[in-house]
Amino acid sequence: MLKKFSVSNFKCFDKRITFDLSDPANYSFNQQVIQGGVKAKGIIYGANGSGKSNFALAIFDIVLHLTDKEKLLKKYLPYRCLDSKSSITEFQYDFVFDNIDVVYRYGKTDPQTLVYESLCIDDVEVLSYRFDAQTGHVDLPGAESLSLSTDLPAESDRLSRVKYVKSNAILRDEPSARAFRAFTSFVDNMLMFYSLDERGYQGLSVGTDSFTQGIIREGKIEDFQEFLRQQGISLNLVSVNVNGVPELYCRFEGGTVPFASVASTGTMSLALYYYWYIKMSKASLVFIDEFDAFYHFELSRSIVEMLRDLEGVQVFITTHNTDLLTNDLMRPDVYFILKEGEIRSLEKLTPKELRLAHNLQKMFKAGAFDG
Repeated sequence: MLKKFSVSNFKCFDKRITFDLSDPANYSFNQQVIQGGVKAKGIIYGANGSGKSNFALAIFDIVLHLTDKEKLLKKYLPYRCLDSKSSITEFQYDFVFDNIDVVYRYGKTDPQTLVYESLCIDDVEVLSYRFDAQTGHVDLPGAESLSLSTDLPAESDRLSRVKYVKSNAILRDEPSARAFRAFTSFVDNMLMFYSLDERGYQGLSVGTDSFTQGIIREGKIEDFQEFLRQQGISLNLVSVNVNGVPELYCRFEGGTVPFASVASTGTMSLALYYYWYIKMSKASLVFIDEFDAFYHFELSRSIVEMLRDLEGVQVFITTHNTDLLTNDLMRPDVYFILKEGEIRSLEKLTPKELRLAHNLQKMFKAGAFDG
Protein backbone atom coordinates (compact mmCIF):
# COMPACT_ATOMS: atom_id res chain seq x y z
CA MET A 1 0.00 0.00 0.00
CA LEU A 2 1.01 3.59 -0.51
CA LYS A 3 1.80 5.18 2.87
CA LYS A 4 3.14 8.56 1.84
CA PHE A 5 3.83 10.54 -1.31
CA SER A 6 5.89 13.70 -1.81
CA VAL A 7 6.72 15.82 -4.84
CA SER A 8 8.44 19.15 -5.47
CA ASN A 9 8.85 21.36 -8.54
CA PHE A 10 5.93 19.77 -10.38
CA LYS A 11 3.48 21.98 -12.29
CA CYS A 12 1.85 24.30 -9.73
CA PHE A 13 3.75 22.76 -6.80
CA ASP A 14 7.01 24.64 -6.34
CA LYS A 15 7.76 23.54 -2.79
CA ARG A 16 7.56 19.99 -1.49
CA ILE A 17 4.00 18.77 -0.89
CA THR A 18 3.37 15.57 1.09
CA PHE A 19 0.30 13.32 1.10
CA ASP A 20 0.58 11.36 4.36
CA LEU A 21 -1.63 8.28 4.64
CA SER A 22 0.29 6.63 7.46
CA ASP A 23 -1.25 8.50 10.39
CA PRO A 24 -4.94 7.58 10.80
CA ALA A 25 -6.74 9.03 13.80
CA ASN A 26 -8.33 6.87 16.47
CA TYR A 27 -11.93 6.91 15.23
CA SER A 28 -14.17 3.94 15.95
CA PHE A 29 -16.57 4.54 13.03
CA ASN A 30 -16.17 3.75 9.31
CA GLN A 31 -13.11 1.68 10.07
CA GLN A 32 -13.20 0.08 6.61
CA VAL A 33 -11.42 3.16 5.23
CA ILE A 34 -8.28 2.12 7.15
CA GLN A 35 -6.37 -1.02 6.18
CA GLY A 36 -3.23 -2.19 7.93
CA GLY A 37 -2.81 1.14 9.69
CA VAL A 38 -2.89 3.04 6.38
CA LYS A 39 -5.62 5.29 4.99
CA ALA A 40 -7.08 3.27 2.13
CA LYS A 41 -9.91 5.57 1.05
CA GLY A 42 -10.20 9.34 0.89
CA ILE A 43 -11.91 12.37 -0.63
CA ILE A 44 -9.92 15.45 -1.63
CA TYR A 45 -11.40 18.94 -1.73
CA GLY A 46 -9.87 22.11 -3.08
CA ALA A 47 -10.87 25.31 -4.81
CA ASN A 48 -10.66 25.60 -8.58
CA GLY A 49 -7.00 26.06 -9.46
CA SER A 50 -5.74 24.55 -6.20
CA GLY A 51 -4.03 21.73 -8.09
CA LYS A 52 -6.18 18.65 -7.51
CA SER A 53 -5.80 17.34 -11.07
CA ASN A 54 -2.09 18.18 -11.08
CA PHE A 55 -1.67 16.33 -7.80
CA ALA A 56 -3.27 13.22 -9.29
CA LEU A 57 -0.88 13.42 -12.24
CA ALA A 58 2.03 13.73 -9.81
CA ILE A 59 1.06 10.58 -7.91
CA PHE A 60 0.77 8.69 -11.19
CA ASP A 61 4.04 9.98 -12.63
CA ILE A 62 5.63 6.71 -11.49
CA VAL A 63 3.51 4.87 -14.07
CA LEU A 64 5.25 6.75 -16.90
CA HIS A 65 8.67 5.11 -16.49
CA LEU A 66 8.05 1.91 -14.52
CA THR A 67 5.27 0.41 -16.63
CA ASP A 68 4.14 -0.18 -20.19
CA LYS A 69 0.58 0.77 -19.32
CA GLU A 70 -1.51 3.58 -20.80
CA LYS A 71 -0.02 7.04 -20.33
CA LEU A 72 -1.44 10.57 -20.57
CA LEU A 73 1.85 12.20 -21.55
CA LYS A 74 0.26 15.34 -22.99
CA LYS A 75 -1.30 16.07 -19.60
CA TYR A 76 2.18 16.34 -18.07
CA LEU A 77 3.26 19.39 -20.06
CA PRO A 78 4.45 21.82 -18.84
CA TYR A 79 6.16 19.52 -16.36
CA ARG A 80 8.26 21.54 -13.93
CA CYS A 81 6.94 24.47 -11.94
CA LEU A 82 7.46 27.55 -14.10
CA ASP A 83 8.29 29.65 -11.02
CA SER A 84 11.02 27.29 -9.83
CA LYS A 85 14.75 27.79 -10.28
CA SER A 86 15.39 24.05 -9.96
CA SER A 87 15.88 21.97 -13.10
CA ILE A 88 14.77 18.72 -11.43
CA THR A 89 11.33 17.52 -10.34
CA GLU A 90 11.70 15.17 -7.37
CA PHE A 91 9.40 12.41 -6.16
CA GLN A 92 9.27 10.11 -3.15
CA TYR A 93 6.89 7.18 -2.61
CA ASP A 94 6.69 5.31 0.70
CA PHE A 95 5.02 1.90 0.49
CA VAL A 96 4.46 -0.98 2.89
CA PHE A 97 4.06 -4.61 1.82
CA ASP A 98 3.66 -7.35 4.45
CA ASN A 99 5.15 -5.02 7.08
CA ILE A 100 8.21 -4.29 4.92
CA ASP A 101 8.82 -0.64 4.07
CA VAL A 102 9.74 0.24 0.49
CA VAL A 103 10.88 3.78 -0.35
CA TYR A 104 11.37 4.84 -3.97
CA ARG A 105 12.91 8.21 -4.85
CA TYR A 106 13.70 9.67 -8.23
CA GLY A 107 14.25 12.92 -10.07
CA LYS A 108 13.31 13.94 -13.61
CA THR A 109 13.79 16.86 -15.96
CA ASP A 110 10.69 15.99 -18.01
CA PRO A 111 8.07 13.20 -18.03
CA GLN A 112 10.40 10.70 -19.69
CA THR A 113 13.90 11.72 -18.60
CA LEU A 114 15.20 10.36 -15.31
CA VAL A 115 18.12 12.01 -13.49
CA TYR A 116 18.47 9.53 -10.63
CA GLU A 117 16.72 6.61 -8.94
CA SER A 118 16.99 5.18 -5.44
CA LEU A 119 15.14 2.21 -3.96
CA CYS A 120 15.32 1.26 -0.28
CA ILE A 121 13.80 -1.85 1.27
CA ASP A 122 13.67 -2.00 5.06
CA ASP A 123 16.04 1.00 5.29
CA VAL A 124 18.64 -0.67 3.04
CA GLU A 125 19.36 0.90 -0.34
CA VAL A 126 19.05 -2.02 -2.75
CA LEU A 127 19.28 0.00 -5.97
CA SER A 128 20.60 3.39 -6.96
CA TYR A 129 21.57 4.93 -10.27
CA ARG A 130 22.65 8.33 -11.56
CA PHE A 131 21.92 8.74 -15.24
CA ASP A 132 24.35 11.61 -15.86
CA ALA A 133 27.33 9.67 -14.50
CA GLN A 134 25.96 6.27 -15.62
CA THR A 135 26.91 4.78 -12.27
CA GLY A 136 24.95 2.81 -9.73
CA HIS A 137 24.46 -0.49 -8.00
CA VAL A 138 21.84 -3.15 -7.34
CA ASP A 139 21.79 -5.40 -4.29
CA LEU A 140 18.79 -7.69 -4.62
CA PRO A 141 19.01 -11.48 -4.20
CA GLY A 142 19.46 -12.81 -7.72
CA ALA A 143 20.32 -9.48 -9.34
CA GLU A 144 23.83 -8.94 -7.98
CA SER A 145 25.48 -9.84 -11.28
CA LEU A 146 23.44 -7.35 -13.31
CA SER A 147 25.33 -4.33 -14.58
CA LEU A 148 23.19 -1.22 -14.61
CA SER A 149 25.22 0.51 -17.32
CA THR A 150 27.70 -1.48 -19.41
CA ASP A 151 25.31 -4.28 -20.37
CA LEU A 152 22.66 -1.94 -21.73
CA PRO A 153 22.55 -0.67 -25.32
CA ALA A 154 22.86 3.07 -25.92
CA GLU A 155 19.15 3.46 -26.64
CA SER A 156 18.46 2.30 -23.08
CA ASP A 157 20.26 5.25 -21.49
CA ARG A 158 16.96 6.63 -20.18
CA LEU A 159 15.48 3.28 -19.14
CA SER A 160 14.53 3.08 -15.48
CA ARG A 161 16.96 0.73 -13.76
CA VAL A 162 14.15 -0.49 -11.52
CA LYS A 163 12.24 -1.47 -14.64
CA TYR A 164 15.40 -3.05 -16.08
CA VAL A 165 15.90 -5.21 -12.98
CA LYS A 166 12.22 -6.13 -12.95
CA SER A 167 12.44 -7.35 -16.56
CA ASN A 168 15.84 -9.06 -16.49
CA ALA A 169 16.61 -10.40 -13.02
CA ILE A 170 15.58 -13.82 -11.75
CA LEU A 171 15.19 -12.92 -8.10
CA ARG A 172 15.46 -15.49 -5.34
CA ASP A 173 12.48 -15.97 -3.04
CA GLU A 174 13.69 -13.83 -0.14
CA PRO A 175 11.91 -11.05 1.79
CA SER A 176 13.57 -8.15 -0.05
CA ALA A 177 12.88 -9.74 -3.45
CA ARG A 178 9.24 -10.35 -2.53
CA ALA A 179 8.94 -6.72 -1.45
CA PHE A 180 10.49 -5.63 -4.76
CA ARG A 181 8.00 -7.71 -6.74
CA ALA A 182 5.11 -6.40 -4.62
CA PHE A 183 6.27 -2.84 -5.29
CA THR A 184 6.51 -3.24 -9.07
CA SER A 185 3.20 -5.13 -9.18
CA PHE A 186 1.52 -2.34 -7.21
CA VAL A 187 2.72 0.28 -9.69
CA ASP A 188 1.65 -1.90 -12.63
CA ASN A 189 -1.89 -1.94 -11.27
CA MET A 190 -2.39 1.73 -10.41
CA LEU A 191 -5.31 3.39 -12.21
CA MET A 192 -6.31 7.02 -12.67
CA PHE A 193 -9.31 8.06 -14.71
CA TYR A 194 -11.65 10.96 -15.24
CA SER A 195 -14.71 11.89 -17.24
CA LEU A 196 -14.96 15.61 -17.82
CA ASP A 197 -14.74 17.38 -21.19
CA GLU A 198 -12.81 14.38 -22.47
CA ARG A 199 -12.38 10.91 -21.04
CA GLY A 200 -8.96 9.56 -20.21
CA TYR A 201 -7.08 7.11 -18.04
CA GLN A 202 -3.56 6.17 -17.01
CA GLY A 203 -2.26 2.86 -15.73
CA LEU A 204 -3.69 -0.66 -15.22
CA SER A 205 -4.51 -1.30 -18.90
CA VAL A 206 -3.23 -0.47 -22.38
CA GLY A 207 -4.92 1.13 -25.37
CA THR A 208 -8.37 2.50 -26.00
CA ASP A 209 -11.47 0.43 -25.37
CA SER A 210 -15.20 0.94 -25.74
CA PHE A 211 -16.47 0.89 -22.18
CA THR A 212 -19.85 -0.42 -23.33
CA GLN A 213 -18.15 -3.25 -25.23
CA GLY A 214 -16.05 -3.89 -22.14
CA ILE A 215 -19.19 -4.33 -20.05
CA ILE A 216 -20.47 -6.85 -22.62
CA ARG A 217 -17.13 -8.64 -22.79
CA GLU A 218 -17.08 -9.09 -19.01
CA GLY A 219 -20.59 -10.59 -19.10
CA LYS A 220 -21.92 -7.77 -16.93
CA ILE A 221 -24.93 -6.50 -18.90
CA GLU A 222 -27.50 -7.67 -16.34
CA ASP A 223 -25.35 -6.46 -13.45
CA PHE A 224 -24.91 -3.07 -15.12
CA GLN A 225 -28.66 -2.86 -15.75
CA GLU A 226 -29.30 -3.55 -12.05
CA PHE A 227 -26.65 -0.97 -11.09
CA LEU A 228 -28.46 1.65 -13.19
CA ARG A 229 -31.82 0.62 -11.72
CA GLN A 230 -30.47 1.19 -8.21
CA GLN A 231 -29.56 4.70 -9.31
CA GLY A 232 -33.11 5.30 -10.58
CA ILE A 233 -32.40 4.62 -14.26
CA SER A 234 -34.57 1.87 -15.79
CA LEU A 235 -33.32 0.53 -19.11
CA ASN A 236 -33.68 -2.85 -20.81
CA LEU A 237 -30.14 -3.51 -22.01
CA VAL A 238 -29.16 -6.07 -24.63
CA SER A 239 -26.13 -6.93 -26.73
CA VAL A 240 -26.62 -6.50 -30.48
CA ASN A 241 -24.18 -7.75 -33.10
CA VAL A 242 -23.25 -4.83 -35.37
CA ASN A 243 -20.95 -5.78 -38.25
CA GLY A 244 -19.53 -8.60 -36.17
CA VAL A 245 -18.99 -6.43 -33.08
CA PRO A 246 -21.17 -6.68 -29.96
CA GLU A 247 -22.69 -3.30 -29.08
CA LEU A 248 -24.79 -2.22 -26.11
CA TYR A 249 -28.38 -1.39 -27.07
CA CYS A 250 -31.57 -0.42 -25.23
CA ARG A 251 -34.77 -2.28 -26.02
CA PHE A 252 -38.07 -0.40 -26.05
CA GLU A 253 -41.56 -1.41 -27.17
CA GLY A 254 -41.05 0.56 -30.37
CA GLY A 255 -37.63 -0.84 -31.21
CA THR A 256 -34.00 -1.25 -30.16
CA VAL A 257 -31.54 1.65 -30.26
CA PRO A 258 -27.87 2.16 -29.33
CA PHE A 259 -27.29 2.84 -25.64
CA ALA A 260 -25.25 5.95 -26.47
CA SER A 261 -28.13 7.47 -28.45
CA VAL A 262 -30.51 7.59 -25.47
CA ALA A 263 -28.13 7.83 -22.50
CA SER A 264 -27.69 11.25 -20.91
CA THR A 265 -24.25 12.67 -20.14
CA GLY A 266 -24.64 11.52 -16.55
CA THR A 267 -25.67 8.00 -17.59
CA MET A 268 -22.71 7.75 -19.97
CA SER A 269 -20.46 8.87 -17.12
CA LEU A 270 -22.02 6.15 -14.96
CA ALA A 271 -21.29 3.57 -17.66
CA LEU A 272 -17.65 4.68 -17.73
CA TYR A 273 -17.46 4.46 -13.93
CA TYR A 274 -19.03 0.99 -13.95
CA TYR A 275 -16.58 -0.18 -16.65
CA TRP A 276 -13.68 0.72 -14.37
CA TYR A 277 -15.44 -0.43 -11.20
CA ILE A 278 -15.62 -4.03 -12.43
CA LYS A 279 -11.86 -3.86 -13.05
CA MET A 280 -10.98 -2.45 -9.64
CA SER A 281 -10.57 -5.89 -8.10
CA LYS A 282 -7.32 -6.07 -10.09
CA ALA A 283 -6.19 -2.56 -9.16
CA SER A 284 -3.88 -1.50 -6.34
CA LEU A 285 -4.59 2.22 -6.15
CA VAL A 286 -7.38 4.10 -7.94
CA PHE A 287 -7.65 7.87 -8.31
CA ILE A 288 -10.82 9.36 -9.83
CA ASP A 289 -10.58 13.04 -10.65
CA GLU A 290 -13.84 15.04 -10.38
CA PHE A 291 -15.66 11.72 -10.13
CA ASP A 292 -19.14 13.21 -9.75
CA ALA A 293 -19.01 16.06 -12.26
CA PHE A 294 -22.25 14.85 -13.87
CA TYR A 295 -23.99 13.25 -10.86
CA HIS A 296 -26.68 14.49 -8.53
CA PHE A 297 -26.12 14.25 -4.78
CA GLU A 298 -27.81 10.90 -4.06
CA LEU A 299 -25.96 9.24 -6.92
CA SER A 300 -22.62 10.65 -5.76
CA ARG A 301 -23.27 9.34 -2.26
CA SER A 302 -24.18 5.88 -3.58
CA ILE A 303 -20.93 5.65 -5.54
CA VAL A 304 -18.85 6.81 -2.57
CA GLU A 305 -20.42 4.01 -0.52
CA MET A 306 -19.49 1.48 -3.23
CA LEU A 307 -15.89 2.69 -3.35
CA ARG A 308 -15.58 2.99 0.42
CA ASP A 309 -16.49 -0.65 0.92
CA LEU A 310 -14.11 -2.06 -1.71
CA GLU A 311 -11.48 -4.29 -0.12
CA GLY A 312 -7.86 -4.68 -1.12
CA VAL A 313 -7.57 -1.45 -3.11
CA GLN A 314 -6.81 2.15 -2.17
CA VAL A 315 -9.26 4.65 -3.67
CA PHE A 316 -9.07 8.44 -3.67
CA ILE A 317 -11.41 10.86 -5.39
CA THR A 318 -11.61 14.61 -5.89
CA THR A 319 -14.83 16.58 -5.75
CA HIS A 320 -16.38 19.97 -5.03
CA ASN A 321 -19.51 18.35 -3.57
CA THR A 322 -19.61 19.26 0.13
CA ASP A 323 -22.77 17.17 0.61
CA LEU A 324 -20.36 14.22 0.75
CA LEU A 325 -18.55 15.80 3.69
CA THR A 326 -20.21 13.75 6.42
CA ASN A 327 -19.23 11.23 9.06
CA ASP A 328 -22.06 9.04 7.79
CA LEU A 329 -19.90 8.27 4.74
CA MET A 330 -16.28 8.63 5.81
CA ARG A 331 -14.43 10.18 8.78
CA PRO A 332 -12.43 13.39 9.34
CA ASP A 333 -8.99 11.84 8.86
CA VAL A 334 -9.75 10.73 5.28
CA TYR A 335 -11.28 14.00 4.11
CA PHE A 336 -8.45 16.13 2.74
CA ILE A 337 -8.20 19.78 1.72
CA LEU A 338 -5.64 20.85 -0.88
CA LYS A 339 -4.81 24.51 -0.41
CA GLU A 340 -1.78 26.73 -1.07
CA GLY A 341 0.52 23.83 -1.87
CA GLU A 342 -0.40 21.72 1.15
CA ILE A 343 -2.75 18.76 1.59
CA ARG A 344 -3.99 17.92 5.07
CA SER A 345 -6.85 15.96 6.59
CA LEU A 346 -9.62 17.74 8.49
CA GLU A 347 -8.62 16.75 12.01
CA LYS A 348 -5.24 18.43 11.43
CA LEU A 349 -6.85 21.69 10.32
CA THR A 350 -8.66 22.51 13.55
CA PRO A 351 -7.73 22.45 17.25
CA LYS A 352 -11.23 21.15 17.94
CA GLU A 353 -11.64 17.44 18.60
CA LEU A 354 -13.86 16.14 15.82
CA ARG A 355 -16.46 13.57 16.80
CA LEU A 356 -19.04 11.44 15.00
CA ALA A 357 -21.84 13.89 15.80
CA HIS A 358 -20.10 16.90 14.25
CA ASN A 359 -21.58 18.35 11.06
CA LEU A 360 -18.44 18.50 8.91
CA GLN A 361 -20.16 20.20 5.98
CA LYS A 362 -21.47 23.00 8.20
CA MET A 363 -18.04 23.44 9.78
CA PHE A 364 -16.39 23.49 6.35
CA LYS A 365 -18.73 26.19 5.05
CA ALA A 366 -18.19 28.23 8.24
CA GLY A 367 -14.43 28.23 7.64
CA ALA A 368 -13.52 25.92 10.53
CA PHE A 369 -10.88 24.18 8.40
CA ASP A 370 -9.34 27.26 6.81
CA GLY A 371 -6.19 26.67 8.83
